[in-house]
Amino acid sequence: MVSEIRGLRSPAVARILIVAGGCRGRGLAAAMVGEGHAVRITTRTEDRRAAIEATGAECWIGTPDRLATLRGALDSVTVLCWLLATATGPAYELSALHGSRLEYFMTQAIDTTVRGVLYEARGADADAPMLASGEAIVRTLAERNAIPTAFLRADPQDADGWLAAARAAVSSLLTRA
Repeated sequence: MVSEIRGLRSPAVARILIVAGGCRGRGLAAAMVGEGHAVRITTRTEDRRAAIEATGAECWIGTPDRLATLRGALDSVTVLCWLLATATGPAYELSALHGSRLEYFMTQAIDTTVRGVLYEARGADADAPMLASGEAIVRTLAERNAIPTAFLRADPQDADGWLAAARAAVSSLLTRA
């Protein structure tokens, strides 16, 4: 995607929100920042701020466990990346991350500048039914509201393959935004 301003051609810049600032999320952020995009990454605590900011991304303290802490993170965002397929914790919390919390956050994103959603749909084999449920939520709400989606099914254990697939997915959403 290229924009033209007063005869100058430059790549279009988007703000990307990555919900989950773990290693893979930070890798994606660094790649997107390297392409000139503004990236915001969420994390639960200040402990990861330095690692997030080292990628060139903005750090947002918030958690899907308390969705009100993430509402402001949607400001000026073009692509929302829900990268929680390998989250750990009690089964009821993980189920909520890919169920009720995801659904509520998606309804919040609808009335914003979000024009694309990337949902990480592959984690451990045991999580497949839960992730399929999350994918269905994203697909249903996005279709109802004409928001393009992409579903990341790359193996999270293959860091390079996962990053390549995530970058391609975000790029495809940006071309449809």
